[in-house]
Amino acid sequence: MLRRLAAAAVAAGACFSLAAVPAFAAVTPITHSAPDAAISLSVAGTHETGVFGKSAAEIVGWYAKNQRLFVVNAAAGQVDVLDASKAGDPTKLFDIDTTGVKSEDGSVIPAGAVANSVAIRPDGLGVIAVEAPVKTDNGWVVFFDANANQAKPLGAVRVGALPDMITFTPDGKQILVANEAEPAEDYSVDPEGSISVIKAPPQIRAGKQNQVKTAGFGAFEGKLPVFDSRAGADATGVRIFGPEGTDAQNLEPEYITVDAKSKKAYVTLQENNAIAVVNLDQARVERIFPLGVQDLATVAMDVSDRDGKINIKNWPGVKSFLLPDAIASYEVGGKTYLVTANEGDARDWATFSEEARVKDLGKNGLKPVCETSPAYGHLKDPELGRLTITTTAGLNADGTCYEELYAFGGRSFSIFDTNGNRVFDSGSQFEEVTAAAIPEFFNSNHEENAFDNRSDNKGPEPEGIAVGQVDGRTYAFIGFERIGGVIAYDITDPKNAKFVTYINNRDFTQDPESAAAGDLGPEGVTFIPASESPTGKAMVAVGNEVSGTTTLFEVSAR
Repeated sequence: MLRRLAAAAVAAGACFSLAAVPAFAAVTPITHSAPDAAISLSVAGTHETGVFGKSAAEIVGWYAKNQRLFVVNAAAGQVDVLDASKAGDPTKLFDIDTTGVKSEDGSVIPAGAVANSVAIRPDGLGVIAVEAPVKTDNGWVVFFDANANQAKPLGAVRVGALPDMITFTPDGKQILVANEAEPAEDYSVDPEGSISVIKAPPQIRAGKQNQVKTAGFGAFEGKLPVFDSRAGADATGVRIFGPEGTDAQNLEPEYITVDAKSKKAYVTLQENNAIAVVNLDQARVERIFPLGVQDLATVAMDVSDRDGKINIKNWPGVKSFLLPDAIASYEVGGKTYLVTANEGDARDWATFSEEARVKDLGKNGLKPVCETSPAYGHLKDPELGRLTITTTAGLNADGTCYEELYAFGGRSFSIFDTNGNRVFDSGSQFEEVTAAAIPEFFNSNHEENAFDNRSDNKGPEPEGIAVGQVDGRTYAFIGFERIGGVIAYDITDPKNAKFVTYINNRDFTQDPESAAAGDLGPEGVTFIPASESPTGKAMVAVGNEVSGTTTLFEVSAR
């Protein structure tokens, strides 16, 4: 029956198949491609930790020289080193434990610290972003030698609070860290968000503390174009909100990409729905631009997990903030373009949460939906009632009721120019593709096999993204955190990006806590060019935080 309900989505003309995989694979992946797809994705090999639901495989770094994958094992505070020279059988060599590493500032990384991100320079200098056991304390960057056959780190330097993502500039001369600086659950401490700009040592050795600079947001205090939360007002500003704090405390860096010349970094401020532009020569944030919203009057979404069907449709009176997580960049004709995975994180802390369901508006002190709102007649559970929205936006001019409703996440990916103009957005295509490919488990969560149980909150939830070239064309590869899988788009022409193919290495008939279920909760996505690949073909490496698996997908011409 559910497959019949998805018939309209399937009718778009794309083809559906179950891909054949080598004998070692435990799962027969689900694939779905456009009729004219130039490439396909297939599973090359998977490494399994056997650890479920503990973030045992998140961000993946690639080192071409010795064909190794470096996989963040967040909860263990370490990086697992995998030999991927045989792509069909990635095997663990050893792990790099950050506990006990001494930093240049005299501190020592204690037990309970969390590894969040890893990056490797082409010569083998590796770096790990490490969060303190108390997340509001300053974290560290740990240095290691990716060529070594043992786990001894080289040293560390101190950076800002909750270092969430780390990367090298393309020229290898600087290391950049996004210090997210989330508040404590009770807001007793709320550090300032920042970007650490570190001069990378020219050799493979630890960096120096005096080479760490901080690009903060103090200069923007009171000067940002702030999103006006009133219905019908300026919806183009930066989201500055919360119970207290300065703008610098409110801004939370998430993910970084760097232009090809290593001059500018572009940093997603996810909860703020904005991107910060960092001048790397000066280690200074020079600009912040907001990202706008999806208007559900024109962009269709399935917004209910209680309607018993796939129901991707328009909803006047409802908008959704993009709120991107990962960001990548590429050049076309000498111009840089930014590619974002519009995940949709909210602020949800013990003493402050912006989240509510539409049906709860008008209860427990929350303002009701205005009778004049286009959404007013659609507040039951099978329609808008279950949709998770923010209480911080959409009130009418006198603040008595919600004229507009604002949800979380674009359920899409976007392409922006560096002036903040959105030149492309995939709109409702992610939900349409997954509805056609896996109708029985459309918008399933990642820790259970269920139909439609994420439609009320961010849908497939695009999170990780990587960009790379295959046969002279540029592709974006985006991971879906909830339903799973990786989708590929041809973005060679930024204004006319096109869906190519989708693969999901998951078996929805198996217990999610068993190895037979396959990959659950894609987090980090890394592109490996053909020139560096163990198979001679381009590959995509994905770390799956729920299943604790790391999977290599081979990219082939069709």
